[in-house]
This record gives sequence, structure tokens and C-alpha cells, in this order.
Amino acid sequence: MNVPKNFKIFFFQGGASTQFSAVPYNLLRGKDKANYFTTGAWSQGAIAEAKKLCTAVEVWPDSNNNFTTLPDVDKWNIDKDAAYFHYCDNETIHGVEFQEFPYEAIGDLTLVCDMSSNFCTRPINWDKYGVVYGGAQKDIGPAGATITVIREDLIGHQRKDTPLICDWQTFNKAPNTFHNTPVCWSIYVCG
Repeated sequence: MNVPKNFKIFFFQGGASTQFSAVPYNLLRGKDKANYFTTGAWSQGAIAEAKKLCTAVEVWPDSNNNFTTLPDVDKWNIDKDAAYFHYCDNETIHGVEFQEFPYEAIGDLTLVCDMSSNFCTRPINWDKYGVVYGGAQKDIGPAGATITVIREDLIGHQRKDTPLICDWQTFNKAPNTFHNTPVCWSIYVCG
């Protein structure tokens, strides 16, 4: 995976959907808005969770749930004052995949990506990402584990009301702050 030293790799229990909540809990950092590019069922789940915690700015508000293609970059609605930009790299249910993400479109926003269905299938330009996560069951191992790769400077800014299971800082302090047993078998099989 060639993950740089300034990133931490975590094996969280559950599916990638848990990160739908963990991302806003940990990344809002006092802001009340985040960009969400809804291109299919998985990103719809992510934005639904984000809306519970912040104003989720729809990058593609005119999709009309017609997820068969991606709009041109000049049609994207991006709030540059938002805390981050979230997208799903490959929407397996609707069949929409980014062949190449236009990084320049989001400027300096922290980029967050659900790569569940194509994690470890191609090189990742880590300089462009703040958080990459994926459920192990699609490409890496059995269900029950989610691999989440987080740039170190993004850890430790969680909201005070963050549930333990979503608190990246708690896991970062492990083994001194474990609050549950890791999914050992799933992690072992992931290698």
C-alpha cells in the first residue's frame, strides 16, 4: 500500500458504514459544514449520517438519484469553507467509479474517500488524502473489519460527544485505552 509514515493504519470493527459517522465526529473540528459527493447508495449512506451532525453540502445536488455517470467538474457545488470533502471512489451498486479523481477541484480541503471496493487494487496518491477507509470484505479479507488510514494531524480533534467506537484518538492511544476486543480473526486473515 506504500502508506507514508505520517499516516496511521487502523483496523476497526464493523463495516465501512461505521466510518460514515466517525468521519464527521472526528473531522468537523469546530466547523458546521462538510462536502459530500453523492454518486450512489454508499455515498447516500455517508451523507445521511453526516446530516445528523452538520450541514452536509451536496456536491452534486442535481443528480436526482440518477447515478449512471459523473458530472463534469465545473458542475460541482463545493463549499471551500467546509471541514472536508467526502466521496466514494467506486459505487458498486450503481456502477459509478472515478477513473481519476480531479484533486485540483477541491483545493486545500481535507479529502476523505470510501475505497471499500477498490482498496489495494491500485496505487493511492497519499499526498492528496486525509482519510481513506474500506470494508475488508470487498477486496482484502472477511467481513467484520474496516481498514481506515488517517493522516496523523487529523487525529485528536473529535467532538466531545463522539461515541467511543467512532473516536479515532481512543484507538490511536491503544493498547492503553482499548474499550473492546479487536476483531482478531478478520484482522489476521487480512494479513
